[in-house]
Amino acid sequence: MNFRMIKYILGWILVFEALFLLVPLITALVFGEGCITSFLGTIALCLAAGGLLIFKKPENTRLYSREGFVIVSMSWIVLSLFGALPFVFSGAIPSYIDALFETVSGFTTTGASILPEVESLPKAMLMWRSFTHWVGGMGVLVFIMAFIPLSGGQNIHIMKAESPGPSVSKLVPKVKTTALILYSIYFVMTAVEFIMLLFGGMSVFDSLNTALATAGTGGFGIKNDSIGGFSPYIQIVVTVFMVLFSINFTSYYLILTGKLKEAFNKEVRVFLIIVAAAIAIITFDIRTLFPDLKEALRHSGFTVASIISTTGFATVDFNLWPELSKTVIVLLMFLGGCAGSTCGGIKITRIIILVKGLIKELEVMIHPRQLKKITVDSKPIEHEVVRSVNSYMVCYVLIFTASAAVLAIDEHDLITNFTAVSAAINNVGPGLELVGPTQNFSFFSPLSKAVLIFDMLAGRLELFPMLLLLSRATWRK
Repeated sequence: MNFRMIKYILGWILVFEALFLLVPLITALVFGEGCITSFLGTIALCLAAGGLLIFKKPENTRLYSREGFVIVSMSWIVLSLFGALPFVFSGAIPSYIDALFETVSGFTTTGASILPEVESLPKAMLMWRSFTHWVGGMGVLVFIMAFIPLSGGQNIHIMKAESPGPSVSKLVPKVKTTALILYSIYFVMTAVEFIMLLFGGMSVFDSLNTALATAGTGGFGIKNDSIGGFSPYIQIVVTVFMVLFSINFTSYYLILTGKLKEAFNKEVRVFLIIVAAAIAIITFDIRTLFPDLKEALRHSGFTVASIISTTGFATVDFNLWPELSKTVIVLLMFLGGCAGSTCGGIKITRIIILVKGLIKELEVMIHPRQLKKITVDSKPIEHEVVRSVNSYMVCYVLIFTASAAVLAIDEHDLITNFTAVSAAINNVGPGLELVGPTQNFSFFSPLSKAVLIFDMLAGRLELFPMLLLLSRATWRK
């Protein structure tokens, strides 16, 4: 284990976090808010700690898969530990465990909040919440490793450990160039949404916050009613971009390079079919709850896009909808979007591989001597990928079950506990009952909040990095 290199990269993480904190600091200066010192103090701490860790670059810069997983998991933990400080220093969230919950929820793009209302928060704090979504959406290290002075292809181990999905591939030979391409697409799409929201009459501040939260599929609202109080045009724009940010960013690169057939692969097609089917079912189910079918379609489309993209915005309280609609919503929580997007959830790619694997097993039972490989888009899926997907699902079920059992200690109802864990591990945000779209997570005990914090981090990092951090074998020399 290359501990010196791990410390070196963690130092760079803190230096970059100090740079990230300049965004809310500038916001505080623009609006003349008193929380300036809270951000200045946190920036100073980040620079001091980070400077000590990067003062001397290690001679041995080799990184392997083990270091990659440790660096990713530790980076997200350190980023969150320091990122929670402005909330505590300013008094916006006095309790550190609550501030940590809010910060982890932000960086992991979960959007679950412990705040009963947000409109009384300083604008700088609202900006920090939204900006954590944007930073965490594409991946903190995917961005930072484009600038960290490493060599010899070391970054691929970090990229594999952080990127969502069962497998990771480079768009171009150099990992740094791949990271820059992905973030360029991410930035342009965010800017386009920001401009479209401005055209809809949103203020600059509201448009920027909403665009940042949508891009990261995070869902921290700047209004107590989330997106419900904005115009139908705003809601439609946000709906469209929640779907767009749910699609693998590699598809956008393929579109730009003229490879349209490859861009609209099986995963993208299945994802869009699921979205369309869910909207149709829910619209039919809630048609009598709204004045006309058009309004029912708008709220249905927004909710489906919000949940399957794991954004978590809301226009209405879907906790009051019929049971069929709520069942569809819970199922969408687990599915999530495409691999390589900013979404949480299991991912459509894994669902496709699991279904194809099941079909293969049934065929083998009938024809035991048959040799057949699982294929997607006419390409065979490597055995390692299939094994990884199966292992992921086993870990997913075990962590979900253990988390729900711990939350049961608080004596809340089953639906609340079940959907709270689902909202955390799938990085969705809202659940049902006590954690519905108009509620919050403040009533949970510190133990339950700690479990949900772990679930949010594990869900965003695809489970394995967080589990490996707890394994004794990981730390052996």
